[in-house]
Amino acid sequence: MPETLLPDSLVVRGGGGGRIFLIVLDGLGGLPDRDTGRTELEAADTPHLDVLAARSSLGMLIPVTPGVTPGSGPGHLALFGYDPVQYQIGRGILSALGVGFELTPGDVAARLNLATLDAEGRVTDRRAGRPRDSEARRVVEKLARSLQAPQGVQVILRHEKEHRAVLILRGEGLQADLGDTDPQSTGVPPLPVTARSPDSLRTAEILQSVLDQARSILAEEPSMSGILARGIDRYHGLPGFQERYGLRAAAIARYPMYRGVARLVGMDVPGIPDTDTDAVSMLARAHRDYDFCFFHYKATDARGEDGSFDAKVEAIEAADALVGDIAELEPDVLIVTGDHSTPASYAAHSWHSVPVLLASHWARPTSSSFGERSCRGGDLGTFEGWHLMTLALAHAGRLEKFGA
Repeated sequence: MPETLLPDSLVVRGGGGGRIFLIVLDGLGGLPDRDTGRTELEAADTPHLDVLAARSSLGMLIPVTPGVTPGSGPGHLALFGYDPVQYQIGRGILSALGVGFELTPGDVAARLNLATLDAEGRVTDRRAGRPRDSEARRVVEKLARSLQAPQGVQVILRHEKEHRAVLILRGEGLQADLGDTDPQSTGVPPLPVTARSPDSLRTAEILQSVLDQARSILAEEPSMSGILARGIDRYHGLPGFQERYGLRAAAIARYPMYRGVARLVGMDVPGIPDTDTDAVSMLARAHRDYDFCFFHYKATDARGEDGSFDAKVEAIEAADALVGDIAELEPDVLIVTGDHSTPASYAAHSWHSVPVLLASHWARPTSSSFGERSCRGGDLGTFEGWHLMTLALAHAGRLEKFGA
């Protein structure tokens, strides 16, 4: 179904309709354990999610298109109602927005990894041992003080979290059709910056100069001795939630990247919580000022990438308690899903569809449990994730009838 089937004229504007909460349990979907046949979600003790399931429409969503494994950016854009194939955004843009940097059209941003390089310049640790924020911030500030920018170009560095940082290039005529320098493996040197079009040759030279300078500046650092660049993109902005849906929207997320994708679509970020409990408290304080609230939970994805089935089960159970507290805020529409699957047996993002529940006065329940099997038999069926917002708006009474 093409995106144009949701014309602006269908959206109820001017304050009508119910409040919508979207809870994203990052990497929620899983695969069955060989011994029990249950996924991580099905193995978890989730009393609050099961109570919600008993009054919800259930289904499975495909984050991008069948067989395509999504990154976190495309996965979240889809949940926010943006076709991720049409709206392709580099990770660098999301990282810059996530740390609160105000991008302007034409800025080029790259997500950086602080990495460990050996004496021959080969990558020995792509994440530099996951340094503490304070140590990584010191190194990023050291780089920022020492880098020499070419005439007419600003080079801006910001620490993001642990080994992650973001680089912004600002100047006339910059382009971003560039390949990543992260080789995604160890024992090999970083890849050179490559321009994939003639227009990007100058920007490639500028970025390569920054990376070469960084290796020299950081040569005496024991672990953070180089940087790798990925997700390079040029900022151009997107139509926001207020424009598309008539919604005042807020994002509650502990990690910068998710705040970045929310800011990209015009959501407010009322604060930066230190813990998941703080995040729920922040939502409780802020939600009455908004029509739509996005709440992000990371541990499900992290434990899946660790490859630990039991740890992911524990993360889901911890999320269940948070969901119970959030449900007590009584939104008119409450959605729980993930941006992609991260099965512990796969230890990475995967292409598998993701369970989703949608609780509202207008739901058609089919099960009293929340899991992949129950969701496959649910009222919503299996659908592409960027249609979720249309369903949320409909259940909130925020869409008019289409046609006569």
